[in-house]
Amino acid sequence: MTILLDPTSEVVPAERVRATRLTGIDGKKIGLLDIAKQRGDIFLDRVEERLSEMGADVVRFTKPTFTKPAPIDLRHEIAQQCDAVVEALAD
Repeated sequence: MTILLDPTSEVVPAERVRATRLTGIDGKKIGLLDIAKQRGDIFLDRVEERLSEMGADVVRFTKPTFTKPAPIDLRHEIAQQCDAVVEALAD
């Protein structure tokens, strides 16, 4: 069993079911979420390059600020459009 710790300030830890892993990314739509921290876009540029080389269709998203969770509308847009998402931060 793997235990993952959520760094948010939850009073009661939420139980979450792990998402099913993709069997491959060729032809899949992969979302890249830039959380708006400095140089996160530079990291995601390289991730996009590598994913594209592997056959993925990459879509980019950006949070308005790194200090708050992504707006619900943005989360729904990502969920509707993408087979998987990579969220990145860098300093």
